[in-house]
Amino acid sequence: MNFRTEIGVGVIGLGVGHGMKIFAVGSCFATNISQRLARAKFDVAVNPFGVLFNPASIALALDRMVVGNAYTVNELATVGDLWFSWEHHGSLAASTQGEAVDKANAALAQGVAALHDADVLIVTLGTAWVYERAGRVVGNCHKAPAAEFSRRRMETDEVVQTLAAAFAKLPGKRIILTVSPVRHIKDGLAENSLSKATLIVAAHRLAEADSRVAYFPAYEIVMDDLRDYRFYAADMLHPSEQAVDYIWEKFCEAAMSADTRKVVSEAEQLAAAMAHRPANPAADSHRLFLKNMYSRCAALAAARPELDLQAELTYFGEYGRR
Repeated sequence: MNFRTEIGVGVIGLGVGHGMKIFAVGSCFATNISQRLARAKFDVAVNPFGVLFNPASIALALDRMVVGNAYTVNELATVGDLWFSWEHHGSLAASTQGEAVDKANAALAQGVAALHDADVLIVTLGTAWVYERAGRVVGNCHKAPAAEFSRRRMETDEVVQTLAAAFAKLPGKRIILTVSPVRHIKDGLAENSLSKATLIVAAHRLAEADSRVAYFPAYEIVMDDLRDYRFYAADMLHPSEQAVDYIWEKFCEAAMSADTRKVVSEAEQLAAAMAHRPANPAADSHRLFLKNMYSRCAALAAARPELDLQAELTYFGEYGRR
């Protein structure tokens, strides 16, 4: 008997390989996947403006990075002891106006370079609900008084038009769209479901209209395949590490060739070996283990020179000689 409905993801036609540069933007789930891409030795940049949840804020960030206009102090605001930009996550706030504008422009410079060089863009949509202040969508409310904001849900057509306009300014980029499985219950459970449905329909319409765009069903994997609270973290909102690992496996199957997946497996084993902490670091068996890992790392570096394995070679070489 089959007690589980495993989702068939299929193959994404926009293959991801180690010779490509990847730029990820959007919700905290984009960060989760980017961490695994980095561990697997992909060249990946993620969320220079910090975590962004709604399509309008993501599009504003992409537009700003395309144009590259520097931030000025006139674009900053302050609440309490912190200065910030309404377009950025709170992680870029600072205690002084000068520091805040410097952080914003450093993030912008990083984003401009990463977006320009990227072959693949991964966009993770979190919610269709947006907060507006003085008629403009904000990326984060920065704990300002609720009375300063109005809240509304973007309609499907608006999501499609907003993202399509942003993508049109990124010629030559392959784009993978996904909807975050993180539950936004502050919006309300019914409202969260409506929001996710809006984003899913919009993402499919974008993929159907633009051959550069593909959809990866991260949300559906959690909702319809894993489908159990044991795959959520303690807050019951974010997917657990086990769930994200499973989504990562599905992503690799869908977006990577068999040869690339072999390299991913080897890179992940090297990362696990670096994280291993032996009971007796001076034991001959551990030194032999490190020497063997150094040999495997050197072989991978020779076979795939596009991978940055210097940290691994240094670690295994240094500790293997002790």
